[in-house]
Amino acid sequence: MQYPPGIAYMDGEYVTMDKAKISVLDWGLLRSDATYDVVHVWKGRFFRLDAHLDRFQRSIDKIKLKLPVSRDELAKILAECVQRSGHEDAYVEMIMTRGVSPTFSRDPRDAENRLICFSIPFGWILKPEDRESGLAVAISEIRRIDPASVDPTVKNYHWLDLVMGMYEAYERDATTVILTDPDGNLTEGPGFNLFIVKDGRIATPDRGVLEGISRKSAIDLARELQLPIEERAVPASEARMADEVFVTSTAGGIMPITRLDGKTVGEGGMGPITRRLVETYWAKHSHPDWSTAVDSVLEAK
Repeated sequence: MQYPPGIAYMDGEYVTMDKAKISVLDWGLLRSDATYDVVHVWKGRFFRLDAHLDRFQRSIDKIKLKLPVSRDELAKILAECVQRSGHEDAYVEMIMTRGVSPTFSRDPRDAENRLICFSIPFGWILKPEDRESGLAVAISEIRRIDPASVDPTVKNYHWLDLVMGMYEAYERDATTVILTDPDGNLTEGPGFNLFIVKDGRIATPDRGVLEGISRKSAIDLARELQLPIEERAVPASEARMADEVFVTSTAGGIMPITRLDGKTVGEGGMGPITRRLVETYWAKHSHPDWSTAVDSVLEAK
């Protein structure tokens, strides 16, 4: 079996990706009892590392796990994975699983929590060379898991609704999918948040979604550029009438949707507001307030 080239940290050791394995008894596998976060490295610099570490710790606390290392130690583990992997542009994931109970107890308090980290080559939802043509997306009638059941602000692996939505999208000749809530409002897609633009105003769903770091980046950039933006309910019908639609993800940044439910969005290419955000987003990757050199993390005391 082929594995992407990279390095993982497990049980206090650094190993190649083919050696990074968990027990079949780990609750992360048996019950999706885990949380994770993904930060990317671009040209040797972590992008918004502090924001990702903050969210990871909040997620850990919310589902009653215990991180076995300090925040600074975690940052160094991530940096060490990147350095050992040799990737200048990397997809870097940190995972906490409930782990395994030594007695196979059904009490989650008995499980020994496990930290896993790894660095592999940067992956794209939409490659830069395809950015102008954009994504073709379908809006599904499949309902996203209700936030009253699973807190979407805790990054999780409860993706079966999203995966089934992806199959529906493929059948409709789309690249990926957006799920809705019971009221017909848009939520999110598999690994990305959604934004619409109408008459120069930007809106993004505010309920039933992961509060993505790339989402936060787009909101911050819009405000910096003095573009009107609001977080609110976004009906599917409103998206279908939008001038521009774009998504945000660690795996690609800010990316335009140019076809929605088989119909052209706007002029059929990247819109002017999306373009301004895309250009500013990638320019921020070298800005010291937004990025941190991998080497500096390793050298920090």
